[in-house]
Amino acid sequence: MTATAASSGGRETRLDRIGIPHSLRWGFLGVLIFMTGNGVESNFIAPHMSEALGSDNLVPTIITMYGVAVLVSSYLSGALSDLWGPRKVMTLGFGIWVVFEALFLLSLAADSTVGAFVTYFARGFGYPLFAFAFLVWINAVVPRKRNGTAVGWFYVMFTGGLPTFGSLFALIFIPVFGGGHEGETLTMIASATLVGVGYLIAMLGVRDNAGTKRLAPEGESASQVIFGGIRLSFKQPKIFTGFVVRLINTAPQYGMFIILPTIIGGSLGWSQTQWLAMTVIVYASNIAFNAVFGAIGDKWGWQRTVKWFGVAGSAVGLLLWWYVPHWVEPGSDWGFVLSVIAGVTFGILLAGFVPMGAIMPALTPEHKGAAMAMYTTAAGGAAFLGGAVVAAVLPWGGPEAVVWAFVALYGLAFFLMKYLHVDADAHDPVAHPDTAPASARGKA
Repeated sequence: MTATAASSGGRETRLDRIGIPHSLRWGFLGVLIFMTGNGVESNFIAPHMSEALGSDNLVPTIITMYGVAVLVSSYLSGALSDLWGPRKVMTLGFGIWVVFEALFLLSLAADSTVGAFVTYFARGFGYPLFAFAFLVWINAVVPRKRNGTAVGWFYVMFTGGLPTFGSLFALIFIPVFGGGHEGETLTMIASATLVGVGYLIAMLGVRDNAGTKRLAPEGESASQVIFGGIRLSFKQPKIFTGFVVRLINTAPQYGMFIILPTIIGGSLGWSQTQWLAMTVIVYASNIAFNAVFGAIGDKWGWQRTVKWFGVAGSAVGLLLWWYVPHWVEPGSDWGFVLSVIAGVTFGILLAGFVPMGAIMPALTPEHKGAAMAMYTTAAGGAAFLGGAVVAAVLPWGGPEAVVWAFVALYGLAFFLMKYLHVDADAHDPVAHPDTAPASARGKA
């Protein structure tokens, strides 16, 4: 019996067969709604903070430090899920998000740069604990033959919220709340409701026992579990290599969130509304293809899918998204359409990285939890890397140099992919999970 079948009462359901563990179905919806609330601010937070604090210079640093918190929290989401079980970690993430979001908004209202810096940094610990703990839960339940597809569905929900539906929510409600800075503030307040609803759906709807208990072997101490991912990276270079590739994966996405709002929605003649609409369309395309590339990876090979679609494809897509808006007539409707198509190309091919979530635990099936801790660290750390590249390159090279810096990182990832070979049995879609070693199967 597969782990998924076991988790859904001894039989496979239609959801199981398409890659969504039936027992976790409400958790997927909870992640979508939670991340929608988290993603509401993603495409206006930089100019919003600049206006609130009266300075453009500090905002990239504040966002970069937020990325540091996301990076650390992403590691802890995997390690603490192994130690306490994913359910408790998701609750911790929700609590942190709500408390520090309130304090962050109060700091902006008081024009407190220090307060905004501290509270936005602390809030960065929230969403990775919630979302990536659920990803660990998925890996504890889903059978190996559908691992890539299940990870793809997770990213359908994750990216569906951040930034796609989050930007759509902002696009609708900023004007409803009066527009401008005040409309943005009220929209961020409203986003907390979405976060709360997402949390309640996940906690009340998911009853799978795998998320309520310790996942790490009983013989390991708390310190061994927490630092297991770091030790594993030193012992197995492939894990560190996978960490670097996943870190690069979405770093350009976060970097574009910083530099494009004032370019697409400003200097090139289009409005903030058009920029938000572009973001919704671009990442809706990403949503549509996350599960597709997960399935392609299960059939064609995880490594090849990431290398050619994810790495090489995303580099080409990123260049198109930057240059096409500059080549067309500024502010024109036809130019906006072509610019959206260029962005959609990037959004679709970015989904080619989805099988990395299956590659990492498959590299060391005897230490899946530690491998996933490094994966989630890299997934969250992409926000830090994206902000750090902007902060380091923008002052001397301008936004175009930032784009080429990200393309260079994709070049590095393309080179590193040759070291991430996974045994065929680990991703063979026809291999029966019950014949694999126990350590390579999902835990019920």
